[in-house]
Amino acid sequence: VQLQASGGGLVQAGGSLRLSCVASGRTFGGSGMGWFRLAPGKEREFVATINWNGVATYYADSVKGRLTISRDNAKNTLYLQMNNLKPEDTAVYYCAARDRQFTATTSELYGYWGQGTQVTVSS
Repeated sequence: VQLQASGGGLVQAGGSLRLSCVASGRTFGGSGMGWFRLAPGKEREFVATINWNGVATYYADSVKGRLTISRDNAKNTLYLQMNNLKPEDTAVYYCAARDRQFTATTSELYGYWGQGTQVTVSS
């Protein structure tokens, strides 16, 4: 499976971005999906996850109420709507897919990763 993330950029604090992740090469609709991020000097961090049909979602405490994960299985696309961004959200954001239908917060449970898209939030 191939995952292609896009939508990152430079935004001021309080601004918004929408990340997209297009999947190809497997049955996207049967996969649990997630977003993770990697900031300079830090370990990879879980951001959000969604199950195969979009009914179940789960977020890191640091992004609850500001970031929203969603998916469109007809378009094989995963989204991350990012509102009220903060400088501490600055990171490379990665989408990931797993062979199971369910959500997961641990990166080791994902077998497929996109190339990452840079999000920079200025203060």
